[in-house]
Amino acid sequence: MNRDEKAAVVDRIAGELESSQAVFAVDYRGITVSQVADLRTKLRAVDATFTVVKNSLTERAADKAGAEALKALLEGPTALTFVRGDAAAAAKALSDAQRLTEVLAFKGGLMDGQALGPDEIRAIARLPSREVLYAQLVGTVAAPLNGLARTLNALIAGVAVQLGQIRDQGLLGGNAAPAPPEAEAEAEPEAVPAAEATTDTDTTENQTDAAAEAGDASDAKED
Repeated sequence: MNRDEKAAVVDRIAGELESSQAVFAVDYRGITVSQVADLRTKLRAVDATFTVVKNSLTERAADKAGAEALKALLEGPTALTFVRGDAAAAAKALSDAQRLTEVLAFKGGLMDGQALGPDEIRAIARLPSREVLYAQLVGTVAAPLNGLARTLNALIAGVAVQLGQIRDQGLLGGNAAPAPPEAEAEAEPEAVPAAEATTDTDTTENQTDAAAEAGDASDAKED
């Protein structure tokens, strides 16, 4: 590899370091070519790549990308996993490959610029994937809405049942329907206006007074 090729590799690794959400370093001694191919396929599905580069070139790339904390991990054969997607899924893929192959020991890594130890990477591998977390979040948000919908449906169903019972009682109970207001008004006698009642009373009193006066006159003639 000539100088230009080395410079191109350094630039590529530096770009990967700058664009990755996380970087996991593993010791790859003992892994076979077919196992590497299988691991790369699984990592590619979660937007991650598995790369083996000379430590000297990786150190230069780390200096260029401002990832000096990575340099402490570059002892012995080192492969880097650059994660641009789901860090938990990538860590899980590495952990599964480690369990199956009994190689790929974690050295450490970086996440959002912070250094990680092997135990922290294993802890990340045990986290739910991003898709699972999204599904849990959607379920948590939707649960109150589903409960509200069920409550409203129950209330509507209860009202419908009550209305049906009221309807059946009106049709089958044998109770006569109440008379319309107009019929009740026709059945009641008309009230005599106060003015007319007063006039009739005055007329009767006048007739009584006239009769009394006539009687007095008759008595006077006889006397």
